[in-house]
Amino acid sequence: MKKVACVGILVADVIVEPVANYPEKGVLEIVNSITMHNGGNAMTAAINLRKLGVESSMVGMVGNDMFGIFLKNKLQEACVDIKGLKTSTNAQTSASVLMLDEKGERSFFHCRGTNAVFCEKDIDYSVIEECDAVFVTGTFLMDKFDGKETMVFLQKCKQMGKTTFLDVCWDATGRWGELLDMSMPYIDYLMPSIDEAVCIAQKDTPEEIADVFVSKGAKNVIIKLGSKGSYLRKEGEKKGRIFPPYYVENPVDTTGAGDSFCSGFLAAFARELSPEDCTVFGNATGSHCVTAKGATTGIKTYEETLEFINSRKEK
Repeated sequence: MKKVACVGILVADVIVEPVANYPEKGVLEIVNSITMHNGGNAMTAAINLRKLGVESSMVGMVGNDMFGIFLKNKLQEACVDIKGLKTSTNAQTSASVLMLDEKGERSFFHCRGTNAVFCEKDIDYSVIEECDAVFVTGTFLMDKFDGKETMVFLQKCKQMGKTTFLDVCWDATGRWGELLDMSMPYIDYLMPSIDEAVCIAQKDTPEEIADVFVSKGAKNVIIKLGSKGSYLRKEGEKKGRIFPPYYVENPVDTTGAGDSFCSGFLAAFARELSPEDCTVFGNATGSHCVTAKGATTGIKTYEETLEFINSRKEK
């Protein structure tokens, strides 16, 4: 089975719920719970992969603080390889406060912290060498690593014979393609959500977006469509295909659903399944994510997820 290096952001998520409205200045609002969870695209994927039975390595940075200790402990509890995890004494661990409404939809306050200072020189390439696939995720939230450094890293990964995957976050700076386009020729699987994909490609439909990404050098294009499922266009194909989602009644928390899709796809890829089967498995993994609070809590084992997929086929 293949091993996956997850390169990118780690975040301590403080979740507040339910938030029906925001209090005025100086006013206290009662909520049911305030809890802390591990988050961040790369950390979520690394832990999910272990839950799905795949070896994973975490490559990123935390601060020398309580948030950093919390995240490192969570990775170790999940048996993720943390040889590639650096600790900064100059920046705080990245953290978010997530406000969940009664339907599980979320709003954020976010501090970039160590994710903003993490750079290509912080990467231990001996960790990358041990892995078969490299998943870069959190692009547009890593100030130093985004852009040219991501391109340099992915180029080195390809020279090392690795299969590369990349997912992005929302780009509040609005630079989008200016940062990402240079990396496209070194991306085997580009995996954005539809909202980010529209902004990067400046097109509206999955087919048009895929045309742009392929023209810039990306080999395979996967677009997460939320409640509409996911889109896959394989290398060499002129048209893609939409894979329907697995419906979840009364979702608890949508945090990490897109990251969980990527985790499921990678877990299936590690077992050398076809891109189509990887996409189906990703949809199922994403659906399990929203059934529990936190980015990794609801993830099932590989066998349980496969049983869930097969049970739905029988209906």
